[in-house]
Amino acid sequence: MYREQDNPRGAVPSLPVELRADTQPAERQQPRSADDPPPAAASVPVPKARRALGRRTLLAAVAAIALAAGGAFGAHWWVTGRYVVSTDDAYVRAHNTTLAAKISGYVSSIPVEDNAAVKAGDVIATIDDGDYKLAADAAREKVATEQATVDRIGRQVVAQEANVEQARAQLVSAQAGAKRAQLELERQQALAAQRFASQQTLEQVTANRDQAVAGVASGQAGVDAAAANLDVLKAQRQEALGTLDELKTELAKAERDLSFTVIRAPVDGVFSNRAVQTGDYVQTGQRVASLVPLDDVYIDANFKETQLVRLHPGQPVSISVDALPGDAIAGRVASLSPASGAVFSLLPPDNATGNFTKIVQRLPVRIEVPPSVAAQRLLRPGMSVVVSIDTKPTANGAAAKTAQAAGAEH
Repeated sequence: MYREQDNPRGAVPSLPVELRADTQPAERQQPRSADDPPPAAASVPVPKARRALGRRTLLAAVAAIALAAGGAFGAHWWVTGRYVVSTDDAYVRAHNTTLAAKISGYVSSIPVEDNAAVKAGDVIATIDDGDYKLAADAAREKVATEQATVDRIGRQVVAQEANVEQARAQLVSAQAGAKRAQLELERQQALAAQRFASQQTLEQVTANRDQAVAGVASGQAGVDAAAANLDVLKAQRQEALGTLDELKTELAKAERDLSFTVIRAPVDGVFSNRAVQTGDYVQTGQRVASLVPLDDVYIDANFKETQLVRLHPGQPVSISVDALPGDAIAGRVASLSPASGAVFSLLPPDNATGNFTKIVQRLPVRIEVPPSVAAQRLLRPGMSVVVSIDTKPTANGAAAKTAQAAGAEH
């Protein structure tokens, strides 16, 4: 109930008035001039329906992107991915050469620095060659002495051949004398039978004939002796030639040992893993250093036996090197090992004894590296790599595989 004492004269009674959020009191609204800036728009709350629509649109876009990505991945797997066989159990290899001493002696010099590139024929190390020079000189002198002996016997052979000819000439002369004596004897015998010659003359002619026959025998013996001496000299000469050959072999060995005092690089590569220093005494066969041919590296990838069914030489390989991230190298399958690594181990397993636990074995697969990539010398033996082999059948690959199977049958 309204009471006048509660409302003084002229006062406006306080009545509850509900105002909207966007309504201002009438007494606060002032007229604006043309120069006044426009009033700021009142903030209007976003309806819940609009927010729900935006959320659904975002979810639909995400789902569409995921579906597209999944489709692309599935298509790539169907076209390429299902044919790729990969392994990270792969390493760079090279045909490393172990340099060793062929002879024993003290190392006099090593002119090559560690990790230096060398060419075939470059000097790697030298061994003191004093003793080997003396041995070579002694062998050379023996050869010269024996050569002189062979020459002397050769001249004796020539002289003895002349003696043989002389003996043969004397034999011919004796035979001629014997023939003349025989004819004279026959003539005197005919005269003696007719009583025209004396007995003394006949006896003399007979004695002359006997002397002539003896001269022929002596001449023949002289020829035989001269020929025998000639054969002896020829045998001595042949023996001397054999000895000369032996001495020449000893000389060749001495010179070969002398040449081994200089250790040279057999191939192009990088000198590393030095095992001796200047002044060390090395034995025959002792390792001196290693030579790594970086221009001829390859990769051995150890694939599981369950992965080998689709692998064959000639397939393309993608090589990823841990030390060269982001650089993919294209290689080629060269060959497959004939046995697993366990077969070639020091102690091959014998599964016929004791308990047995089946373990999937791995077989090395040799992969070629392009020569242009190997020439860059970025791949070093021992580096870890990841290889992926594309086993997708192609026309060339199928033909090669068929030819390989045909060759194996024949």
